[in-house]
Amino acid sequence: MRKWVLGLALASVGASIAMGSGASAMSADAPTAQGTEQGKLTLKRVFGSPDLSGSQPRGLRLSPDGTLLTSLRPRADERERLDLWARDTRTGEERMLVDSKKVGSGAELSEAEKMQRERARIGGSKGIVAYDWAPDGKSILVPLDGDLYLAGLDGTVRRLTNTPGGELNPIVSPKGGYVSFVRDQNLWALPLNGPLVGGEARALTKDGGGTVHFGEAEFVAQEEMHRFTGYWWSPDERYIAVERFDDAPVKVAVRAAIGAAGTKVYEQRYPAAGTPNALVDLYVMKADGSGRVKVDLGTNPDIYLARVDWTPDGSAMLVQRESRDQKTLDMLRVDPKTGKSTVLFTERSGDRSWLNLSDAYRPMKDGSLIWRSERDGYGHLYRFANGQWTQLTKGPWVVTNLVGVDEAKGRLYFTGLKDDVLEQHLYAVDIAQPNVITRLTERGYTNSATMDSSASRFIVSRSSPSQPTQVYLADTAGQRLSWINENAIVAGHPYAPYLASHRETKFGTIKADDGTTLYWEMITPKLEPGKRYPVFFQHYGGPGTGQQVTRGWQGALPQYLVDQGWIFFQIDNRGSYNRGKAFEDAIYHAMGTVEVADQLAGANYLKTLPFVDPARIATYGWSYGGYMSIKMLEKTPGVYAAAVSGAPVTDWQLYDTHYTERYLGDPRTDPQSYATSQAITDAAKIRDPLMLIHGMADDNVFLDNATAFAAEMQKTDTPFEMMLYPGQTHRVGGPGVSEHLWHTILNFLDRTVKDKPTK
Repeated sequence: MRKWVLGLALASVGASIAMGSGASAMSADAPTAQGTEQGKLTLKRVFGSPDLSGSQPRGLRLSPDGTLLTSLRPRADERERLDLWARDTRTGEERMLVDSKKVGSGAELSEAEKMQRERARIGGSKGIVAYDWAPDGKSILVPLDGDLYLAGLDGTVRRLTNTPGGELNPIVSPKGGYVSFVRDQNLWALPLNGPLVGGEARALTKDGGGTVHFGEAEFVAQEEMHRFTGYWWSPDERYIAVERFDDAPVKVAVRAAIGAAGTKVYEQRYPAAGTPNALVDLYVMKADGSGRVKVDLGTNPDIYLARVDWTPDGSAMLVQRESRDQKTLDMLRVDPKTGKSTVLFTERSGDRSWLNLSDAYRPMKDGSLIWRSERDGYGHLYRFANGQWTQLTKGPWVVTNLVGVDEAKGRLYFTGLKDDVLEQHLYAVDIAQPNVITRLTERGYTNSATMDSSASRFIVSRSSPSQPTQVYLADTAGQRLSWINENAIVAGHPYAPYLASHRETKFGTIKADDGTTLYWEMITPKLEPGKRYPVFFQHYGGPGTGQQVTRGWQGALPQYLVDQGWIFFQIDNRGSYNRGKAFEDAIYHAMGTVEVADQLAGANYLKTLPFVDPARIATYGWSYGGYMSIKMLEKTPGVYAAAVSGAPVTDWQLYDTHYTERYLGDPRTDPQSYATSQAITDAAKIRDPLMLIHGMADDNVFLDNATAFAAEMQKTDTPFEMMLYPGQTHRVGGPGVSEHLWHTILNFLDRTVKDKPTK
């Protein structure tokens, strides 16, 4: 569920940006082709092409020598289709390297690749959605329409595979010797150079099939652990670490994907809370598949394989083993020759909490390890060397990511919230001078960054409430070398016709019932003296993800809502991420309690404002936010004039092990947490208008959640409205569909909230 925060809960109100969803289609509220006659936004234009936030490159990467900057760009006439582009960092010259319409076969993706894309939250994208530079910098591996292509820098493209089954997890090996991938549940390698260049791909494992998979990540690893691969080359290409998982113990969930033209029934292995997970093993083999040895992961098979890495010299693997209850994380050092493991260190959370996994760590050439830990209550960087820990950052704020490491200079680059909890910035710290931190980005924006492997320059992305995402190339001091995408809202920018009506985002704080500071944001129409306005109160509320309230670009949809006369408002409740462990831990074994209380505090604050109509506050959420919409109506009747619940989890025993047990425990031993958190039991307590929405092919939050809740509402004669989307997954959107979704939501809220007489 974690990744859908950005994909739906936050970006559904900015869906035209984060989701890339929607293309132009006829809309009842569009007076002209683009709705620009009076500079007023329409849903047709919000979800149309070109993107109102400006054309945004994705997958930005520097070539190994730093001379080319590659990216995936949406087409001006088809914002969901991506092509591969390159820019010369010396001259600024740009060119398309691979045209997805000219090169691709148009073949339908395999079901396995479709599901992987759903897990990676790119299910709505077309064309080229990923690529991999060859280490020598002379070519780029491009997966497209289920096959693999090798693109030269001169514009030539060579097809590497041509099979009906498709290839998963393709990469170029570290020294450029092979292209490896997963096909038919086995790991394969295709030689790219040396005496076998041009040879046939060969299977390195041959016993995959049925419920057994090699080289893939199991469902919960992809969905909840942010691990999308199941194999790892050693830096010298001598060895490959390969995951083997067997889904045989996992419960079969029969899922009907109901589409407009028919229904497909899938028997999906889905590890619901309290049920068995896949059996996971790790092996090490030589590059030709020989000499396979099993890695010692311990005697308890009911664990999670969280992360796998190699030391820089390839002499050992570093394997993170997480306990089923997610309170213990062991870092194992593994000998690739024998598979023998030893515990380097262990992280423990305590009884009233859990451990958050992170990608903010780096094995160093000197044998030490840079590691992010929340052991002092906040996510900070540490150095582990010779069994000793040195804390490198400290304070009541969090490090969000480790961006790069300059080992020669002993300098680390990271993003964090040191200066402002609403602004993520890029920082630097020297290992030799812990906690002497330098900010490298400009205040007033929220930033993210990536860095080349030699730690010579950054690609910085930033935005503000009045500026859609900008991207620039910077040196190690943070100085901008050149714009990659300045994206200024000037004449010719898609958003320029609407700039005059753009309304400012305001920020503030209130106190939770325990005194905790909560941050909110608000966008209002131009306020008329004495007039009271309805509120579109958006929420997410769930744990394990980034906050909603930031000084970043929210997209065009909030502005559209404001144009329609709504106040747009949201607040980050206890239980959400980036505020420290105590703030997040408030939700432990208490889903549907503190989040509801904090959203209520937000509603009560709104009702004190002279320009807010206290009887016309509507609330909306998707995924965890959809669950929250229901709980808010059940627990605080009469507070909200109406609610929209999109793709809600209504019974947490229907959701997966890794996410749900992290916060509620195991239902076999902690049944009460599940009983009090579920939404179905109290359905009949709802007295305020509710609209329930769900995609009918959702393979993340199954449609069963919506139908079980609807059945309870019907059984108890409790009124509600419902809209189902055939063929749509957890992400409901796309050409025409996005507009229909939001017309449906707003027509409901107009009837039940906005058009109600002001008291």
